Amino acid sequence: MPPFLTFYTSLGRIVTWFTPGVLRQRAKAGKEDVARMGERMARPSRERPQGPLVWLHGASVGEGLSLLPIIEGLRIRRPDVTLLMTSGTVAAAELMGQRLPEGVIHQYAPVDTPDFAARFTKYWAPELAIFAESELWPSLLESLRSRGARTALLSARMSEGSIRRWTAMSSSARHLLGGFDLVMAQDRRFAALFKTLGARDDGDLNLKLAAAPLPVDEAARAELVACLDGRPLLVAASTHPKEDEIVLDAFARLANRPDRPVLALVPRHPIRGDDLMEMVRERHLVVARRSLGEPVTPQIEVLLADTLGELGLWYAAARMSVVCGSLVNGVGGHNPLEPARLGCPFVVGPFTQGWQAVYRSLSAVDGYRTVSDAASLAYAFAKALDRPEDVLEMAERAQAEAGRGAAQLDRALDRLSALVDGR
Repeated sequence: MPPFLTFYTSLGRIVTWFTPGVLRQRAKAGKEDVARMGERMARPSRERPQGPLVWLHGASVGEGLSLLPIIEGLRIRRPDVTLLMTSGTVAAAELMGQRLPEGVIHQYAPVDTPDFAARFTKYWAPELAIFAESELWPSLLESLRSRGARTALLSARMSEGSIRRWTAMSSSARHLLGGFDLVMAQDRRFAALFKTLGARDDGDLNLKLAAAPLPVDEAARAELVACLDGRPLLVAASTHPKEDEIVLDAFARLANRPDRPVLALVPRHPIRGDDLMEMVRERHLVVARRSLGEPVTPQIEVLLADTLGELGLWYAAARMSVVCGSLVNGVGGHNPLEPARLGCPFVVGPFTQGWQAVYRSLSAVDGYRTVSDAASLAYAFAKALDRPEDVLEMAERAQAEAGRGAAQLDRALDRLSALVDGR
């Protein structure tokens, strides 16, 4: 084993002793689920069914959602197989609880130490483990492979920082990546990168391109449209701290328009709801809070959509949206295909490093616009309000581009099904 991985394993044995205390502290901060904390130490809360099992892991909300097409495809192709889904964050677990099909087991992923990894893999004993994007957990991978499980890395990508780190530890990268039985990168650029780090190249698969549209509760949509009574809805989707201020400042420039637009402010983390309510009221805007069931009356200017699992509703009802995580540096943007699939015109900020391949494809068809600050966002919103036919044409182009990926998904499902059988 390369020196870094030897050190990582030794450190993990020490970390095991401190994990319960660390998890308790994280739980106090709302970062762990108190009722299910044992799962983080590989103490399962569900029984393992008899027969073959496939484990899928997506660390956070984005990775977990990206695996839903794989889950749906495997359920159809391999009804004989139990599917186990793990995630690492409370938000992802809550959303997976809403989105996972019936019969799919959800557990929190164990902390990556040798002891927890061994306990987890011994209990669940998967025939195949599927990881999304850039999940390289050394202890879990070593334990899986020692038990003869096949492993797959799908929609593989790396941040610039991860590329630098793994390049500097090339022997460790080759040890980990070279052991995967299937590696499908998001695009050719990432495929070449992973190949230099020792991975195989089994073709491209961008799970973000392959995903189905976000679910839309049509009854809730009809109710929202009725409450708006012809007023246009603007959406700020998945906002982060310091972005809310930009969005609210942009919206303040539109508040006195005769069409009286409504802003749906959708925080990435609904736990920020109290702070956002205060921020909106400081700007003397009339606000309704979705999590409290407050109605959208004719006086409402801002709808604080501090709920999980309703993003499709807001996109489906919007005149235009801004995909956040992109207005401030450090996040890398969020999934632009979510509004595109629902035909919602959208703009983004300048910081979209996490979605470069997708934005390249959408840019090629002129499927979105870029803004840089509150002034340019206000201008984009105003243009959507004044000339909706222009932005709808843009949205149609983006929607057509977002429909690609079905062929890639079929190839991946063929390979995964073979791996379950050891082929």
